[in-house]
Amino acid sequence: MTNHLAQESSPYLLQHAHNPVDWYPWGIEALERARTEGKPMLVSIGYAACHWCHVMERESFENEDVARVMNAHFICVKVDREERPDVDQVYMEALHTMGVQGGWPLNVFLTAEAKPFYGGTYFPTPRWVQLLESIGTAYAGEHRAELEQSAERFVAAIGASEVEKYNTGKEEDRSGVSDEEFKLLLYNLGVKFDRERGGMDRAPKFPMPSIWRFLLRAHVVTGSQTVLDQTLLTLREMAWGGIYDQAHGGFARYSVDGEWLAPHFEKMLYDNGQLVSLYSEAFQLTGDPLFREVVYDTVEFVRLELTSEEGGFYSSLDADSEGEEGLFYTFTHNELREIIGADEPLFSDYYNCTRQGNWEHGRNILHRRQTDAEFASAHQLTPGAVADLVTGWKQKIMAVRATRVRPDLDDKILTGWNALMLQGLTDAYRAFAEPEFLVMAERNAGFLRDRLMRRRHFREVNRRGLLRNYKNGRASIDAFLEDYALTIQAFISLYEVNFDSQWLTLADELAQTTLTHFFDPAENLFFFTDADVYDPAGNGAGGQLIARKKEIFDNVIPASNSVMAHNLRRLGRHLDKADYLDLSNEMLGQMRALTVREPQHLSNWAALYAAALRPGPEVAIVGEQADEFRAEWSQKFRHDAVLAGAETNNDLPLLRGRVARTGQTDVYVCQHYTCLAPAQSVAAAEALL
Repeated sequence: MTNHLAQESSPYLLQHAHNPVDWYPWGIEALERARTEGKPMLVSIGYAACHWCHVMERESFENEDVARVMNAHFICVKVDREERPDVDQVYMEALHTMGVQGGWPLNVFLTAEAKPFYGGTYFPTPRWVQLLESIGTAYAGEHRAELEQSAERFVAAIGASEVEKYNTGKEEDRSGVSDEEFKLLLYNLGVKFDRERGGMDRAPKFPMPSIWRFLLRAHVVTGSQTVLDQTLLTLREMAWGGIYDQAHGGFARYSVDGEWLAPHFEKMLYDNGQLVSLYSEAFQLTGDPLFREVVYDTVEFVRLELTSEEGGFYSSLDADSEGEEGLFYTFTHNELREIIGADEPLFSDYYNCTRQGNWEHGRNILHRRQTDAEFASAHQLTPGAVADLVTGWKQKIMAVRATRVRPDLDDKILTGWNALMLQGLTDAYRAFAEPEFLVMAERNAGFLRDRLMRRRHFREVNRRGLLRNYKNGRASIDAFLEDYALTIQAFISLYEVNFDSQWLTLADELAQTTLTHFFDPAENLFFFTDADVYDPAGNGAGGQLIARKKEIFDNVIPASNSVMAHNLRRLGRHLDKADYLDLSNEMLGQMRALTVREPQHLSNWAALYAAALRPGPEVAIVGEQADEFRAEWSQKFRHDAVLAGAETNNDLPLLRGRVARTGQTDVYVCQHYTCLAPAQSVAAAEALL
């Protein structure tokens, strides 16, 4: 039994290729069939590592009786939200407009013109069949006109401008930044903190790296120890929790509880890339060895589990194995006794495992509740002895895991997610000067350049354009603003750690492409998609989208508009482009008042606010020891600094006219291109700050 998904590249779509449901991929074929047959569409959106997506597939989509009802009443479409975030964005907003809390699987019912009239997330089989029959009968009968009218109202709502919807950009709201307003921003964020276990005061708990990276910057700007303490509490609790793989490194997507204990066990590339950045920056500020351990182990997890032969990074590992969530990662008490042997009581005390199990079905999730020093003191051991014990325990756990059925790998490669991991590697290299981190970063950047950039894009010969996805040597989807924004960000950062100007040049080329094809000058913000995937009539003609959206809210991945605003600020300073700087300021002005009111959802915008409030320096290093000076400079956390360098003469604006003298290396500290006299050491340059 094979449906229309069999020729797709997405692992998620291929998981459904042999369902009895007659699935189509998103596109013109499904829409034309819906119009021809006068049937509504059912669009079901998910991703390969999604636990509840698997549950609904097992219960309903693999059930021939359920499939018969679906095929009789609907044209059924499966969407991988990771390949097509634009489709997911439109219909998730439709769901929110209906007053339904979002999640995946996302199941939305559409007219034959792709206009939504009802939706939900996971449905148990009896309720799902009842809903299918009810909607199918209503659409085929006398209630069709009502459903189509409802769809028109939802289309009007989701088509509204984000600027209008969230009341941003009023002239009276666009004055400059201020210390008093920044204090209010921090207060509005602080009331949402969990002061006991870190994170935000709610469950489920997502890592949300953007919030904590902002607070590191807020600490530097304000000197607030409270802000730093909350951030470090969060990082420690996450690193000790079950959300972090204690044996092998790497973070799961979120914790279902408020204590970081029980995750849905999927491991996503985008989380781990950002968390490598966060823990690297926290190490630069604190020197905490726990943060170093997290970075090294997480990078090693990505290297071993998520890296392709070509240097690209795969998307995720599944939550389930053998049809059971978390089975690969958890252990019963009897299993631990067999694995660990005589040390099992000590092991179980260290990782808080119990005879009854600390999770479901008598199983244990490894997690910690104290430092090694505290554990050593409680058990009359030396800290060194504890470290040796832990190393041995991890080896035993990993040896057993090697015999288990592994979670499935989603081996598609996504440009934006790769860029987040590339950014993480550059931040890790800054913090630790580990050569392997730079090797991985440069290899991945070369992969993105050679496999996911093309010269002929948007019908312009002289522009490099991006593609979204890559699998088995093929890329098939044009990139979205997210891909451009995150790749620009990572390429700028790579330049700042290896001083190879090709990455700055490519970042600027990509920025020019976004300005040409994604920018809306009426609102000084960028669309998520280029115009080619949008149907202005709102009828889903040609498989195009019924709405063209702007992404402004920072979520588990920062909003593409906030990332672009940072990029324009950084590129404007690197390349002396006042128009970039002006646009970045305009974008912040557009979002400033909303950011102050809702910083929890606009934390990357808040980081831009911090940069505008206390601008960092431009630093140029010229001379034979440029790389050694760069490494020394990078050991510390540098808020809003941009860094350029070369061993010899270079025509980049920050380096222009800076002559490399024989046997001498100079460090220029500048603000708005006004530079102090050069220093001959990093320490002397820091004194100038």
